Amino acid sequence: MSRIWHPFTQHALQSGMTKIARGEGAYLYTEDGRRIIDAIASWWVVTHGHCHPQIVSAIQKQAETLNQIIFAGHTHEPAEQVATLLLKLAPRGLNHVFFSDSGSTSAEVALKMALGYWRNIGEPRSRIVVMQHSYHGDTVGTMSIGARGVFNAAYEPLLFEVTSVPFPARGHEQETLDALEAACRNENPAGFIVEPLILGAGGMLMYPAWVLREMKRICETSDVLFIADEVMTGWGRTGTLFACEQASVTPDIACYSKGLTGGSLPLAVTLCRAEIFDAHYSRDRARTFFHSSSYTANPVACAAAKANLDLWQGNEIYERVASVAAMQEQQIAPFRGDERFTSVRRTGTITALELKVGDEGYLANIGPRLLAFFNDRNLLLRPLGNTIYVLPPYCVTAADLDEIYTAINDAADELV
Repeated sequence: MSRIWHPFTQHALQSGMTKIARGEGAYLYTEDGRRIIDAIASWWVVTHGHCHPQIVSAIQKQAETLNQIIFAGHTHEPAEQVATLLLKLAPRGLNHVFFSDSGSTSAEVALKMALGYWRNIGEPRSRIVVMQHSYHGDTVGTMSIGARGVFNAAYEPLLFEVTSVPFPARGHEQETLDALEAACRNENPAGFIVEPLILGAGGMLMYPAWVLREMKRICETSDVLFIADEVMTGWGRTGTLFACEQASVTPDIACYSKGLTGGSLPLAVTLCRAEIFDAHYSRDRARTFFHSSSYTANPVACAAAKANLDLWQGNEIYERVASVAAMQEQQIAPFRGDERFTSVRRTGTITALELKVGDEGYLANIGPRLLAFFNDRNLLLRPLGNTIYVLPPYCVTAADLDEIYTAINDAADELV
């Protein structure tokens, strides 16, 4: 039995781990020679494909020059280049870049920025408004602002209280907007944090851009900071580089990670408007933004991010994203009339659908059976309970997608 404790894994039910020897493009290869299609981009991080030559080359070159330096009181060229390119590509109005090392920490940084801003301008606020079914990470702060349930029930004593507004389900969008407006009016919150257009771990729940735009308007009118968690939705997943673009929204604070390095190395950033930085800018050292990690802006990770950002400056990757979105629509369309499934949906390059079974949700009994079925078909698909989703790297082919959706169809036939 392995001594390794794997994430989101019940070892009593899943004793054997699939050992991967190498990755290339949209494929993973096991030690015994199996080729597995990575249909979820290895937990939503791989964009251009595994071991992309341009990114690998940048990592190798940087590792030979400078592999680590404390980022307090120091800087380096890869970080400077990444910050410059990010501010060029991100929604206009974001002015400063804070580096960290994961999606969870980028959201933690956002929370601390928000609370620090209000404290430093002399109007202390601490309440955070969130959306039902949201997920922002597994650190204490991000668990607090995520949906309460099986993911964090054991840690409830550590979590702080938040105000939750309902998910804007189709036909009920105004209820969400009314609830947000009431929370902003009555509770004087520091900020509202939301996953734009798609709630990831909450079940790949999707809502339209006009709702996102209205939520930003409400926050702006109410003088509440609007925080966009684009850890998963960024880097083309929703069809545009960042989901906020589709609503013509510039958040006050934005969180980016996952695809930031093309899925090669851990790195995250939190971007903010100038006034949030300015509230911490003072000769009073007590107003310093007190946050860091040992590997903040690691030079090798930043070199990978720079290579990734270079790819996003050309038209080819955007054309590829549009092509994957079109192929995904073609594949998901027949399932919309399939009575074995419900809530068949797509946003950008992401599709999702619910398999009709007796129980639903993350702990639906069908989940482990689906996982095993897809593994036997040499597919990396990791359903969220009875929710099956496809979120591939952009180098995926039409043949790959045929294989993926054929397996989804067969799973419904054989398991239900």
